[in-house]
Amino acid sequence: MRGEDAFLSEALQHPRRSLGNRYRSQAEKFLRIIEDNDKNLSWAEQSAKQSVLYDFTNEENWKILIKIKVLMRDSDGARAVLADLFSVLGRDPDLMSQLADRDVIDSCERMLDAAFSNDPLDPDKWWEMIGKKNEGMEAFSERLRGLDVSDQRANILFSRRLERVRRGGLEDVFLELTRILLSQRPINHEAWEELGMMYERRSQYDEAWLCYDQAKSVFPDSTAIERFKARMEKIVDGRGSEPWRAPSISDRAAFLDKLGSLTKTQQFSELEDVGDGEEHDLFSKIERLRSDGKTTEAFFLARRMAAEGAEGAEDKVAEILQDLEV
Repeated sequence: MRGEDAFLSEALQHPRRSLGNRYRSQAEKFLRIIEDNDKNLSWAEQSAKQSVLYDFTNEENWKILIKIKVLMRDSDGARAVLADLFSVLGRDPDLMSQLADRDVIDSCERMLDAAFSNDPLDPDKWWEMIGKKNEGMEAFSERLRGLDVSDQRANILFSRRLERVRRGGLEDVFLELTRILLSQRPINHEAWEELGMMYERRSQYDEAWLCYDQAKSVFPDSTAIERFKARMEKIVDGRGSEPWRAPSISDRAAFLDKLGSLTKTQQFSELEDVGDGEEHDLFSKIERLRSDGKTTEAFFLARRMAAEGAEGAEDKVAEILQDLEV
């Protein structure tokens, strides 16, 4: 956790709106009676934290929490809330640097409102705003290429935005930007499945299979690849053609290498080259990447080795998946 006010669990899989609303209502109730008991402000703070924990996609939950921080004159806490919000919106180094060592208590509510005005959490509201701006999609694409969206909440938020992009008919943009999302957080199995379905609709069956295979590798309960195989069998039966076969090992390795090359760390570095001597040992390289905090690069390298049948690679993939879930 990132300090006392780093209350948001990155293990949260999906927003739970009903619980978020319930805890926000409790926070509002405690705020109405703070004059009767000073302790009610602390209870309001705890409820507001829970509301954001359970539903980080509702702007009202963030607003009541920052309001409570102002009432408590808790500048450090308010700064932590804003930093967490910027993680959800994609870590932007310029925005994060604005918070460093600043007393934000008198400006934090305005900063929160400005963030939501420029970057709504509601994907429908976001899409309506993007569509009204000249070159809005181009600006968004360029921005996403430079953001760190490895935070699980950010990955979920941007996945939902990209669903609106796909529905808007911008399939090529969807494909490019979804690959970027997955290169930074490859355990987003739903995004893998969405990407696979897009490839399948375009009759790019090898790419579809590779995406469904990735979904299965990070989420064993996924049935997307089995359903895909059943659909392919029906296509073959109907056409009387040669049966479709899964991509070759070299194709799988190339696919994983391509995604690995897109990966960004928090320092936005590129995947480093393999050197001489011990660095030719790919397992050593995986461990070096992990120790350097480049977990997603390590994941794609381990997955490539597993696809090529390297002994012990599947166990290494399982280890790295545990790292990614933290």
